[in-house]
Amino acid sequence: MNAPTVDIKDLLIADSSLGLALGGNLFIGKMPSQPRRTVTLFDSYGFAPQLALANQGYEYPAIQIQVRDVDYQNAYDVCEEIKTLLHGVNHTTLNGALYTVIYCSSGPTLLEWDDNGNVLFVMNFNLQRRAV
Repeated sequence: MNAPTVDIKDLLIADSSLGLALGGNLFIGKMPSQPRRTVTLFDSYGFAPQLALANQGYEYPAIQIQVRDVDYQNAYDVCEEIKTLLHGVNHTTLNGALYTVIYCSSGPTLLEWDDNGNVLFVMNFNLQRRAV
C-alpha cells in the first residue's frame, strides 16, 4: 500500500473546487518555502494495526495537513473546505487500499506565524484502511 498521504492527495486533487495541484500548491512530506499559499500532507502516528489471520487486518494510520497562507481567514477557510471534503469519507478504494473511514481528529488549529508573515494551520485525520 502507498503512504496514506499519497492516497489522500488524490482525493484533494479530485475536488477541483480546492484548486490543488501536486508540486504547485500541494506537497507531501516537506513544505517548500514558496509558494506562500500551500497545503502540505504529512504521514503521522496513528494506532497499532489490527492483528488478524492471513494479514488481512486493518491499519489505523493518521495524517496531518498543514495549510499556509498570507491571510489568516483564507488559511482557515481552506482548512474548513478540506475538513468538509475528508471528514466522514467511507468505503472508498484508493490505489489498492480500502479506506473504511476517514475522520478529523482535530480541526483547524493555529500552529504559528512564520518569519515571512505567513500563518500556518494544522489539522489531523485518522484513517482506517486495509489492502484490497
